[in-house]
Amino acid sequence: MQQTTRYARLLGLLAVCLLSPALAAAQVSFGKARLLNDDWRFLRIDSTQNIYEQPEMRENGYDDTSWRQLSLPHDWSIEQPMSPDKGSCQGYLPGGIGWYRKTLAIEKSALPSEGARKRLFIYFEGAYNYSEVYLNGQLLGCRPSGFASFMYDLTPYLRADGRNVVAVRVNHQQENDSRWYTGSGIYRNVWLIEAPEVHLAPWGTAYRLISINNKRAVVEVDIETTDERANKTPLPLKANVSLVDAHGNTVASATTAIKPQEKKTVRLTLSQPHRWNLDAPYLYTLNTTLSSDSEQMDASTVKAGLRTLNFSANKGFALNGQWMKVKGVCLHDDAGVLGTAVPKEVWRRRILELKAIGVNAIRMSHNPHAPELYDLCDELGMLVMDEASDEWEFPKRKWLKGWNKGVPGFQGTYTYFEEWIERDVADMVRRDRCHPSVFMWSIGNEVDYPNDPYSHPVLNGNGTDFTQPAYGGYKPEQPNAERIGRIAERLVKVVKAIDTSRPTTGALAGVVMSNETAYPGAIDVVGYNYTESRYDTDHQRYPQRVIYGSENRHDMDAWRAVRDNDHIFGQFLWTGIDYLGESGPWPARGSSAGLLDLAGQRKPGGWYRAALWSDKPVCFIQMYPLHRGNRGHGKQRVVCFTNAATAQLLIDGKPVDSQMQRDEHTDMPYWDIDYRGGTLRCEASNGANYELPETKAPHALRLSTDSVAHLFVEVVDELGNVVRQADNEVTIHMHGAQLLGLENGDMMDPTVNARQQKNRLRVLNGRLVGYFRKAKGEDVVITATAPFLQSAEIKIE
Repeated sequence: MQQTTRYARLLGLLAVCLLSPALAAAQVSFGKARLLNDDWRFLRIDSTQNIYEQPEMRENGYDDTSWRQLSLPHDWSIEQPMSPDKGSCQGYLPGGIGWYRKTLAIEKSALPSEGARKRLFIYFEGAYNYSEVYLNGQLLGCRPSGFASFMYDLTPYLRADGRNVVAVRVNHQQENDSRWYTGSGIYRNVWLIEAPEVHLAPWGTAYRLISINNKRAVVEVDIETTDERANKTPLPLKANVSLVDAHGNTVASATTAIKPQEKKTVRLTLSQPHRWNLDAPYLYTLNTTLSSDSEQMDASTVKAGLRTLNFSANKGFALNGQWMKVKGVCLHDDAGVLGTAVPKEVWRRRILELKAIGVNAIRMSHNPHAPELYDLCDELGMLVMDEASDEWEFPKRKWLKGWNKGVPGFQGTYTYFEEWIERDVADMVRRDRCHPSVFMWSIGNEVDYPNDPYSHPVLNGNGTDFTQPAYGGYKPEQPNAERIGRIAERLVKVVKAIDTSRPTTGALAGVVMSNETAYPGAIDVVGYNYTESRYDTDHQRYPQRVIYGSENRHDMDAWRAVRDNDHIFGQFLWTGIDYLGESGPWPARGSSAGLLDLAGQRKPGGWYRAALWSDKPVCFIQMYPLHRGNRGHGKQRVVCFTNAATAQLLIDGKPVDSQMQRDEHTDMPYWDIDYRGGTLRCEASNGANYELPETKAPHALRLSTDSVAHLFVEVVDELGNVVRQADNEVTIHMHGAQLLGLENGDMMDPTVNARQQKNRLRVLNGRLVGYFRKAKGEDVVITATAPFLQSAEIKIE
């Protein structure tokens, strides 16, 4: 509680203009934005190395030349070695305190002291957590949330001599404050925004579709202005709004008079509109300019997608009038060895792989994610459930010695809930409301865990309706669950004040308990976590309730409950990708619940999901022994994941003797065979096929790359087949690029995270993935070596 008190004291002393967060990527809906990611100095406070915090670190003249120089985004936790004395909830990685400093390159002509009628702002997409931002020793503001985007006005404290230093203190001393890995540091982009004193408001430009058919669409656009002038004299302004199609043609426009510090709404009408959908995610560009006496003062550019959303208690969900099933996955922020500082191209590859599996929706678990991820979902055609928080006014259990093992801790974000939650929710909605991919606003995840902390007399029931641990029956000394409903009503009101075009939702863990509160009635759409058993019962009991699976197991029964019921519109699997934290006992790095591993590679479970969800032909086989000691040869089971009606298994081109059978739990075919060697091949009746060759000893390394951010390393035999049993240690050297890390997807390899070993790692199943950042203007040469294997080299021009 001391940390919260300190923040309250700091905020009480401040008279700071704290603006709403800005829009995604380079566009903050006002001003001119430029990235501020390069040439930062960083120091991690570490008493074990006699590195202590000094108040002077915030000051302009502090000597930081001995600090490490780096580029953002940056996550310092992932750079540290794992340790069993750290919390399993954070993947056994440390938090602590970090300081960042940067000297701003600002032209003197842009300074207010030179008569420039401009304002300069600094915008952070996210810093985990309890950040404090200083300019020339002056505290600009602080933001407890590590997931919120935020902005400060630099102008009042800029120095006339041009030496202006930004210092950022990031405090993650409560290192076990989340149930999963969060990382530590300025782990998202930072921007410098230059704007006139009268400008478009941050997030002030927004649009909504009023009506659409094949011939005509009507769109409303909100325009909002901000006046930073000391002398607020009348100033005649005009705002022009234009909608531009993908070919650069203006298809609709409108102009309106507007005053400083005013909000106006205009209507645009366009002919033959293109809809945004999952297969053809068409994006328009919405341009807004603000001018005075024909001189342009400010401008904004926002991508816009036109689509309709319909939710029905009986029919489920329709996008653009087409009823469909939401095939969703939950995602956390990290990417294995990269921690939470994940480049956009890494997310692009991951989203494309999920989409190839048949996934059509992502739940941002359990917080707003990096703006670039929403941009990708807009561009690639993926629905998004945006989520505000995992914890409300009281702490949840944070496991320290393995998930659901031992005695939990109770650090958490609840310490600033009452003061900040309404702003955090409002900022999420304002920041993300222009993304057509966003189709639901979630106000919270599993805040109704029975007895964690809320309780209710209904918990004294027989327990058969509970799918989450209830930690005993009703506990009157615990907070009453009825508080949840009152908070839900409060947060829904915040959302609706900004956006009414999408429904509010929440992910309920204790549905039976929450049904006794106002919570389900406060939200528009009700998410059930692991509670398929209540789908039919609650549909009958609450016939107006729209129900879906907000967090679900991967088994066939959970999918049948969606597939075979029109009134259940979809599910979100836990999870789409393996993630750090929420780990098992040491030395587990995280959770392996994903369809993809930590390296973004498809797992067998991903192939199984593709067989259930993909509309393209799917065929994949894996083999495992029926009895111990038969590894590789002898009695084996070959399982096929396919969406074909039938399939044939061959060994060296000849059909196997055994009959194809079908697993009653997975609904997938399999064969039990006596395997004596040879190439397995499965041919499905839909035309898809898959080969599993018998491999020889590891012979060489093979490299490939997407030329942008990924290096793919394989250990192959003399015939070029990937040796799936290989675990060789590979060393990577790069010229013309920075190696960001190597990832093998091994959940039990604690050496992956260590920064000092990031160019050397063992392959897993014959493969690993490397991440790199190219240097400007240089060709890239990458070499890979391993003892007793032929080396490999690849060039990127």
